[in-house]
Amino acid sequence: MTRMGDVLAGNNAEWEFEPEAVVIRYSRGVRGVRFLQALGERRIPHDALDGAELLDGRRGTAVLRLLPRPGADPVVEAAGGQLKENADPYRLVLPEQSRTLAEYYRDELRPLIGPQARDAAGDGPAERFLVAPPAAPRAFKAYDAKALFDGRTVTFRWFWTGASSAKWKAGDQSFPVEELSGLDWRSPELLHGHLRLLRRDADEQPGEADQDPAAVVFGLGYGPVHESLPFAAAVLAAIRSARVRP
Repeated sequence: MTRMGDVLAGNNAEWEFEPEAVVIRYSRGVRGVRFLQALGERRIPHDALDGAELLDGRRGTAVLRLLPRPGADPVVEAAGGQLKENADPYRLVLPEQSRTLAEYYRDELRPLIGPQARDAAGDGPAERFLVAPPAAPRAFKAYDAKALFDGRTVTFRWFWTGASSAKWKAGDQSFPVEELSGLDWRSPELLHGHLRLLRRDADEQPGEADQDPAAVVFGLGYGPVHESLPFAAAVLAAIRSARVRP
């Protein structure tokens, strides 16, 4: 593999290659994507990757992309394929003149990642998250509530100006992660964006998000991706961790 500490700098991030991981630091410039900036720095173990590819980018650029292993990254799992291309945390956009260098790093990485680099027990989706989640505590404003997460409990505090009468009557809600089975994040950039918590003891299918006390609704300027998705990823990681906690 490349020497420890080798760094490949792109337009949107820089990647540092370690013996067993790739450390990604996202651009903090004024033209950077706010969601990636919110992620800051991430360490991606080789076991969390299924491959690497080099693609043609736009306007004379090349794109070096890592292929995340299913189940390994809480951000990817929470996003559910809804991120726009420029917000993909596994893309490094490079000027065309850096293509040869990108090919070199791709070829150096390939023998170290993917099913062929793991033993038989490590084949297939990861059984637990291998990439650290965004740190708690976290909070953001949805259209109908303020959502808070302290690392163990999710709290929704309703806004009287936005919450439905059903939510207002139910009162503010608190959900220990031990009582949750998962969550559903629908991007605020799509119609009916929301964050819904899935309860273990739910006996029936939840209704519309604006009527469900276990959900908060997004809207123009409310629940932006750079706030609500790291929040969702942190909660999802805590839910998974609670499953295996003794």
